[in-house]
Amino acid sequence: MRGHDRQHLRQPHQFGPSEDLSAYPRDFLRDEQLCRDAGVAILFAPSAGEVYPTHFETFVEPGELAKPLCGACGVATVVCKLFNMVQPDVVFFGQKDFQQCAVVRRMATDLNLPIEIVTVPTVREPDGLAMSSRNRYLSEEERRRALAISRGLFAAADAFRSGERDVDELIAIAKRHLETVDRLQYLELVDGDTLKTPASPLRRPAALCAAAYVGSTRLIDNVILASPTP
Repeated sequence: MRGHDRQHLRQPHQFGPSEDLSAYPRDFLRDEQLCRDAGVAILFAPSAGEVYPTHFETFVEPGELAKPLCGACGVATVVCKLFNMVQPDVVFFGQKDFQQCAVVRRMATDLNLPIEIVTVPTVREPDGLAMSSRNRYLSEEERRRALAISRGLFAAADAFRSGERDVDELIAIAKRHLETVDRLQYLELVDGDTLKTPASPLRRPAALCAAAYVGSTRLIDNVILASPTP
């Protein structure tokens, strides 16, 4: 077992070692009410101890898809466990976690899981900021500056729709809007299936993905760049 995994057996593995799960913004009663309002009949909410009991030592190790961008090694294990515990027919993942969607889809294919994986568009605030539990960490001033992320991505998407296909230029267009973030962790254009850097001119569906810190809050977002299907 890897040293990292020994240290974090009781910490859900989609959280990084420097991210405090106990401080993560969670409001179970609010989430429960939102589910009820949406017509949910059954809510499955296991504790960390149920998912990662004492002596847990079996992990699902994804391949190349987990190496770029955020890294998504932990998500395969916890999602595989949830799939086996719930045994769903269809699961829905938000596009905002683009790499995780790709890893889960590959895992389902490689392990012959009888589950349909559906990616749904990112849900956004009226001003364009991608919805996230982490948004509540932002101060009012940080919240305004965080809009630079979606504005940069939208600018690149607009350029793509206008015919721009040069990978470096699309990245540059987005980056020009990101000066107000405190630290840009990455801004990468990746192939929609392999997550590898595509060649110019762009000919296949791709995703322009960003991760940035505004204050101490890490935010991620992306846009899909794909020509309309004839």
